[in-house]
Amino acid sequence: MPAFSIEDGAFRLDGEEFRVLSGALHYFRVHPDQWAHRLRMLHAMGLNTVETYVPWNLHEPAPGTFSGIERLGAFLDAAAAEGLLAIVRPGPYICAEWDNGGLPAWLTAQPGVRVRTSDPVYLGHVDRFFAELIPGVAERQITRGGNVIMVQVENEYGSYGTDRAYLGHLARTLQELGVEVPLFTSDGPGDWWLTGGTLPGVLATVNFGSEPERHFATLREHRPDDPLMCMEFWCGWFDHWGQEHITRDPADAADSLERILAAGASVNLYMAHGGTSFGTWSGANRTGDSHGGEWRPTVTSYDYDAPVDERGAPTEKYRLFREILTRYNPDVPEVPEVPATLPAATVPLTESVRLAAAGLGRTTTAPAPPSFEQLGLTHGLVAYRTEIPGPRQPYRLSVDGLHDRAHLFVDGELRAVLERDAEQPEVTVAGPATVELLVESMGRTNFGPRLGESKGILGGVRHHQQYLHGFEVTAYDLEDVSGVRFGAGFSGEARSLFRGRLEVGEPADAFLALPGWGKGYVWVNGFLLGRYWERGPQRTLYVPAPLLRAGANEIVVLELDRTGPGAIEVVTAAELG
Repeated sequence: MPAFSIEDGAFRLDGEEFRVLSGALHYFRVHPDQWAHRLRMLHAMGLNTVETYVPWNLHEPAPGTFSGIERLGAFLDAAAAEGLLAIVRPGPYICAEWDNGGLPAWLTAQPGVRVRTSDPVYLGHVDRFFAELIPGVAERQITRGGNVIMVQVENEYGSYGTDRAYLGHLARTLQELGVEVPLFTSDGPGDWWLTGGTLPGVLATVNFGSEPERHFATLREHRPDDPLMCMEFWCGWFDHWGQEHITRDPADAADSLERILAAGASVNLYMAHGGTSFGTWSGANRTGDSHGGEWRPTVTSYDYDAPVDERGAPTEKYRLFREILTRYNPDVPEVPEVPATLPAATVPLTESVRLAAAGLGRTTTAPAPPSFEQLGLTHGLVAYRTEIPGPRQPYRLSVDGLHDRAHLFVDGELRAVLERDAEQPEVTVAGPATVELLVESMGRTNFGPRLGESKGILGGVRHHQQYLHGFEVTAYDLEDVSGVRFGAGFSGEARSLFRGRLEVGEPADAFLALPGWGKGYVWVNGFLLGRYWERGPQRTLYVPAPLLRAGANEIVVLELDRTGPGAIEVVTAAELG
């Protein structure tokens, strides 16, 4: 069988010195029917390897209930069919601008569980997940006729903690479950990262976007005998709602790549192709060096300003990278054709129903506002309804611990829209009165010390200094809208669902734009594309061709703030800001 090893400070494939030229492509951010095209794009760029994370929360939605794990194996097989080797990064934490860094919300909501440590309760959950996941990786190792050449231990752990017992447990567990190829860690290129996140005898790699000479020198100080590898060469970046769209000059990125390779190092482009954080899986970040500042949710698109854009087309960055990479790996296929897009069109929304009447909610009662996690809800909407007793004078109404955004109604009238970390407007209410808060969750923090946050109203609702109690609570899970009961006509009323039909001759990629609309969600043939928001920078949602069919296609929009002109638009190109 072929072998991949680390010997004499170098990677070796079947005994010959080998340079890993890898690119990140997350199978869970690309429709499976498009994997082959995207993998061919990577191969044609000059790469010999593909790297992917594995999101735990996607594959274990409830403790002991597993879903879609076979997709990883299918992706690795597709990469092998394209002639690509593979690097697997199974977590359990992955960051990846993915909700909660890949950790399940049901796990981080458990009182007392210390994630990313050797806490035995946490490790018990990790062991159960790995026992389900890792055998499928092990059977696809290069030592067994497959294409997996390396497996990561945790992810950027030096940015979080120093629990070597935890890292050691993960490494042993991976090996006990059959991993024979080299294990590795990846961290920032500094002393605190490399002393906190590495393990003796396990390859250490570093992550950076520029200055490779300086960062590799730091790695050499800590690991003089390891082969040099940048496991995440940040050739682009991601966006937050309400912030500027971030791009990187292609020539600057190409210069850094050329210098990485000139140093004799191996590389993994992060991202080679970003794809899309479909549904409600995009994460969030905290600003500041300590990652304890302002909370900022991440947009739906994960285009990342990557060499291969969100719909799989090559960019100028791709062209420059290909010129460099093919000097080191010249035997590559031709660049595939650019995917087609649908022509521009308008989709009238001819049916509608108020959210409260759509049949999506589950209603219960509670003495105080329960969190989303306590309601068994990962993301979506929760309506909290309570009464202010009376008669009493007008007092200020306050919401403590709002995660993340709420429409506040008093006696059915919208009085304010509240946002997390923002100063709340003064709303005074006399009693008796009915108060309702429709709370929307956005991404959970995916990096730094604030991992594991809950969603909903985490403190309480106060009238003056007094907490209000006795809540009717309705949870709206937005994953499945197949049972929504629509009525005829476009109501134009916010906090409603709207439906239209897109007629398609031959399915192709598309982009949906919602000019004039406020904030909400879009489904295509029952598949939740993700969130849109007028504050940008993202203005379009990507629709992969495999989601469409010839003939009529159902488009459903849930608008929370302000409806547009009664239609949405199909446009021919992405507008990301």
